Amino acid sequence: MAAGAVSVEVVYALPARCWRWPLVLPAGATVADALAAADVAAVVPGWVPDPAGLAVYGQPVALETPLRDGDRVEVLRPLLADPKQARRRRAREAGNA
Repeated sequence: MAAGAVSVEVVYALPARCWRWPLVLPAGATVADALAAADVAAVVPGWVPDPAGLAVYGQPVALETPLRDGDRVEVLRPLLADPKQARRRRAREAGNA
């Protein structure tokens, strides 16, 4: 790896498929730079960028967040159901069983 560079990875997963982009970016690169370099939209059918759906190792981040060597940028999918509502539904169903 060149001096003044960071090695990062961008990942995106669907239930049936996942994508992984290992990248080497200049030092000071941001999450936005990593997404642009990975060109997620060109590879993942139907992907729409959502700045609220980004994380580095599970911690929410903004597009302007600087990356460190070894970071994994995770492109998150929207939730299909509110976790609290889903838990309540399962509890109701278990009580009626």
